Amino acid sequence: MSRSSGWIVIIVILGILLGMVGGGIMGGLVGMYVAGNAASRDAAPVPQQVRAVTSGQAPVVQNMTVNSASEVIDSVRAVEPAVVTVISNLGGSSFGQGNGQTEASGSGVIISQDGHIITNNHVIEGAQSVFVIYSDGGRADATVIGADPVTDIAVLKVNGKIPAAVSFGDSSALQLGEWVIAIGSPLGNYRGSVTVGVVSGMNRTVQGTAQDGLIQTDAAINHGNSGGPLINLAGQIVGINTLVVRDTPGGDQAEGLGFAVPSNTVRAVAEQLIANGRIEYPFIGISYTEINPQLAAEMNLTSKAGVVVTQITTGSPAQKAGLQARDVVVAINNDKIDENNSLRSLLFKYRVGDTITLSVVRDGKTLPVQVTLVKRPT
Repeated sequence: MSRSSGWIVIIVILGILLGMVGGGIMGGLVGMYVAGNAASRDAAPVPQQVRAVTSGQAPVVQNMTVNSASEVIDSVRAVEPAVVTVISNLGGSSFGQGNGQTEASGSGVIISQDGHIITNNHVIEGAQSVFVIYSDGGRADATVIGADPVTDIAVLKVNGKIPAAVSFGDSSALQLGEWVIAIGSPLGNYRGSVTVGVVSGMNRTVQGTAQDGLIQTDAAINHGNSGGPLINLAGQIVGINTLVVRDTPGGDQAEGLGFAVPSNTVRAVAEQLIANGRIEYPFIGISYTEINPQLAAEMNLTSKAGVVVTQITTGSPAQKAGLQARDVVVAINNDKIDENNSLRSLLFKYRVGDTITLSVVRDGKTLPVQVTLVKRPT
């Protein structure tokens, strides 16, 4: 074999070796890419379609379900059986007989094995009779135990076996951006509808209503969702959906402005309604404005949270305790009034006759002021 032929053989061998090494490197990179994609797919809670293409064949579509331990799916699966559709008969003595009677529908959630159900007051207000439809289509007559128009909360009771019950979570622990899930019966026809969003705001007041301290969420809430639960990813009730804002008196349009009564308020109201059939509101005797950045700047306040006293009711506990207009109340028994806790929600922890200590900022100094709560005048 000539010397030139030998060099050719050597070059060919080197080429083969380089090809093998390069192929191994490329194969490793491709393997890492595929593994990364597989990991990202495992985190996605959605089914995907994959097109497999082989030489000389038409694409074949394979349906692949991603194996994902989804907290949303698990929470919905646990809570959905406890969500009911609430039907209120607003006229007549029976349903469905074509005598001109009207019905209203909303949602509710079972909170106890005794058959207690939470819904909105406006869902059952004026009803002559009420029944609920379970998630499996079963029906049960319901008794109104009590209702509170101020917080828009009502408690119903059904007899017999219930499909499930859900526990309350701590609404004061919610954080902005936290995932929440709304379940209900929008328009009365779509039982068990699930919408997902985040906590968009806390301690909200909606103009034109008596409600404050509300949770704001962008989880879709529609007519018929009222009274249904807003749950966290642990499957706990953190709010009861109560209203949605779509426009303003000025004509501005809005989307994704849903509101729910915080679970801590709901629980306190429900306990009183179940025990007494009515609410006794603890009363201090002040009118107030919640502090926001603009108000704090205008009044040169050092406090960035709390309420500013605007008026004192004559003869009230506040007057007897020496509270003054322009006092800033920042806490009750060291529980701060902030974006997660309204003054009303903190007061719900106490009963008529309890003595509480208000932390009051006056002239730049924080003073403890003791107030004995009385029953709110009618």
